[in-house]
Parts: sequence; structure tokens; C-alpha cells
Amino acid sequence: MSRERPRRVNLPPVEENIVKLENVINGGNYYGAQQMYKSISARYSSAQRYSEALDLLHSGACLQLKIGQVICGSELAVLFVETLVKGKTPYDDDTLERVRKIYELFPRVTLPQHLAEDDDVQQLTEALGAAKTRVESCSTFLKAALRWSAEFGDHKAGSPKLHDMLAEYIFSESPELDMTRISYHFVRSDDPEKFAATLVNFMGKCYPGEDDLAISRAILMYLAMGNLKDANCLMDEIKKQVESANLELPMSDLVQFIIFLLPTLERDALPVFNMLKVNYKPSIDREPVFNELLDEIAEKFFGVQRRNPLQGMFGDIFKMMG
Repeated sequence: MSRERPRRVNLPPVEENIVKLENVINGGNYYGAQQMYKSISARYSSAQRYSEALDLLHSGACLQLKIGQVICGSELAVLFVETLVKGKTPYDDDTLERVRKIYELFPRVTLPQHLAEDDDVQQLTEALGAAKTRVESCSTFLKAALRWSAEFGDHKAGSPKLHDMLAEYIFSESPELDMTRISYHFVRSDDPEKFAATLVNFMGKCYPGEDDLAISRAILMYLAMGNLKDANCLMDEIKKQVESANLELPMSDLVQFIIFLLPTLERDALPVFNMLKVNYKPSIDREPVFNELLDEIAEKFFGVQRRNPLQGMFGDIFKMMG
């Protein structure tokens, strides 16, 4: 079977189209420009001139986001990543910076506070809707970038830098904080210090009883990946930052369990591990996923096989993150 050859198409240098489409956007025809970005970039891709298609889409995504056209900008951002995949572009620092530039142009808007009148309630409703759109749009873009980085980079779970961006944006922009989702991405990033700062920040915003759950969940998620080093680093940083902020570390039974668990995993101490699970069962049962995380930890650190390997933490966690 003969290999399909790219169609020969007479296309101008991409710089000409970049300038032309900038003028369309500057003239206020955002939708028209959007359709042109899509069709023209597709021609470059069909001709396997992927570098030029990427330049065009990158320019368009950045311009649309810069002027607050989030949906248009995010669509072009996703097309940019899809073109990275089509062109089999390897994950490297230069391309990561291009992704980061797009990410940094996603708007960050403070939600209005202290609203009372009907008009203000409507304003808040609209602001919440816009915030949800921003988070969903940025998440779609970065998840696509994570899949590209997993396929063409060295990290099977995707670039830690991209996980860091996604966790940071979800935390800073989501109207309702989902710390499980945020933690999922932070434990796959490479910055436990920033993760600790995020958790300490969350402690000042959450309902009573949620702070110890968030801290414990984060530690257990690290440990379920076999990452004892960053689990210890996270706990040390939380203690340090809590003290620096003149706050108090929640010393519930659940946090006590985590404090005892960390040194237990540094030695061959399966009986102690099992004893801790029994003694702190009521606290562990506060969140069902904790038992699944602990089963995964037992397998990672002590070689304890799960009774049913097809049912477990990672399946449930991925469902929550989807």
C-alpha cells in the first residue's frame, strides 16, 4: 500500500496570514477570524507544514485570549495541541513555553463580593458562569497538552509542569473548590512547596472539618503513587507555612494517623501499618476513597496484593477527575 503524499498546495509564508488575521481581530470580527484560523491552519497541516500551522494557531489563541475571547482562544489552543500531535512534535522546553504562554493568557478574574441588590445577584450569577467557562476551557486545553506530553515526552502521566499549571488555575479560578481534583494534579507536578501553600490557603477558606481531610488526602495520594519523599516534603512544608502564617495545624485523629503513617512506611513495618488502620478506622472512614488509597499504599510499600486488582483507587480517582 503506497504511502499517501501530502497535497501540493500553494500557500504563502505563514507570516502573511498571521498579519492578515491580526487585522481581522483588531477590526472586531472575532468569529470570522476564528473560522479563518481554523481553515487556513488546516491547509498548512494538510501540506504537512506543521511548523507554520502551529505558528498561526499559537498567534490566534494568544490574540483571542488577550482580548477576553475565552471560547475562541481555547478552541485555537486545543487545535494548537492537536497539531503538535499530528506533527509528532516532541515534548521539549521550547514547546512547553509556547503552551505556557497560552496558559498565562487565560483570564484571571476576581469574583464580585458583598452583593445584595437584584442587579448585583444577576451580576454574580453571570460572573460565576463566566468563571466556570474559563475553568472548563483552560482545563480542556491543558488536558489535551498533558496527553500530548505523555505521548511525546518522558512522563507517562504527562508533564509535571502542565499538571502544576492545571492545578493552579483550577484552584485560583474555580467558583467551587474541588480539592480532590486539584490534589490529583498537584501530586503529579513537581512542586510540593506550592502544593503546601495552596493547602494552607485552602485552610482559611474551607468549612470546619475539611482542612484535615484535604491535607490527609494529599499525603495519601502521594503515597499511593509510591512517592514518600514528596509526601514528607509536603507535610514538612505545611507545618512550616502554617507556623509562618500564625495558623494552627489541625490536629484531628486523621492528621495524627498521617503523622504516624509516614515514618511507618520508611521501614518494613506491615504489622504497625495494619495496627494503625484498625486504630484509626473511624477517621479513615470519613472519606471512602481513603481505604482504596491505603490498599494501594500497602501494595506499593509492603507488596500486599489487592484481593481484586481490577477494582481500586486508580479507577475511582480517574472517574472523579474525568
